[in-house]
Amino acid sequence: MKKIFTLLFLCIFGYGADVNIAAAANVAYAFKALQKEFQKENPDISINVSLGASGNLVSQIKNGAPFDIFMAANMKFTQNLYDDNFASTKPVIYAQGALALLSIRMNLSKGLQTLKEEKVKIITIANPKAAPYGQASIETLQNAKIYEQTKTKIIEAKSIGEALTQTLKAADVGFIAASALYEDTLKSYKLQEGKNYILIDPKLYKPINQGIIITSYGKDNAKAKKFYDFILSKKAKEIFKAYGYNIP
Repeated sequence: MKKIFTLLFLCIFGYGADVNIAAAANVAYAFKALQKEFQKENPDISINVSLGASGNLVSQIKNGAPFDIFMAANMKFTQNLYDDNFASTKPVIYAQGALALLSIRMNLSKGLQTLKEEKVKIITIANPKAAPYGQASIETLQNAKIYEQTKTKIIEAKSIGEALTQTLKAADVGFIAASALYEDTLKSYKLQEGKNYILIDPKLYKPINQGIIITSYGKDNAKAKKFYDFILSKKAKEIFKAYGYNIP
């Protein structure tokens, strides 16, 4: 079954690519810039990326998905793969994620306290069991002491990327990756900090230390090693910082 899954995955995604990457959904917004910078010096290396909730990507890798590199939304998921012999390198931190609250329908000038208001019916967060940003959202509500007043309003999205989509389409307000605020598609909304979005105080949630590994599948892929080294380079760190990440 695992061989069938792997072959099917190769046919659907990334067959023929030099480097196949599984990345947490929050990385989507910075990835184009990262890829562009990498390919300035490596134009002959083709890259494919599959985005999703980190927990779901772990399951895919354990079921034989042919990924060379895994860029997770925290260290726990990469450590899990390393402990179970699905990684050829030890997990290291490539960036530290930041959380934001977004609404195109509500005025967020009162900050998190806005969420307690009766007019707020739907709060979107990423699935806290599969997405570290979702867990950080729950921690934020708990530490701000408004979880009990807001928990019935919470709707879970499969990933932090889907949380953004739901926030724009239907939800009154949503917790998103701060990196999403730099996405081109959001520019048309002319968002204002303090009104349409707020950056969540990092003291309200545990640090989102995002980890990277080369998988066991990719251990002999020299081109994957090049991309891995690039992600840990000074140039990549500058790009992550430009997209709202913290660099530990």
